[in-house]
Amino acid sequence: MTDIEPAERGATRITDRVVAKIAGQAAREALAALPPDAVPPHATVVVHQNTARIRVSLELQYPSDIGAQCGAVRCHVVERVGALAGMEVPEVAVQVERLHLAQAPGAHGRTQ
Repeated sequence: MTDIEPAERGATRITDRVVAKIAGQAAREALAALPPDAVPPHATVVVHQNTARIRVSLELQYPSDIGAQCGAVRCHVVERVGALAGMEVPEVAVQVERLHLAQAPGAHGRTQ
């Protein structure tokens, strides 16, 4: 039996869909809590060779530090995709789809 060099054995390809699932889960992990009726974060990904460009869509509670939350999502997505998929992530675009107004306890109806 001859030894085959690792580079000649083949390659593992991780699909865009799998990377998108990792990114979506990482975005959920990065947020302390989602508003009760929010749609969970989801991601779309374009993978080229060993690089992933990611767009994460999410909903946030308002008022809150939106910039800090988006920054935390970016950092965590880069870290998790790098660790789990072994890919470089030069770009994570965070799109806030909706802001959920926090109501005071016991408040009912619309807030103006």
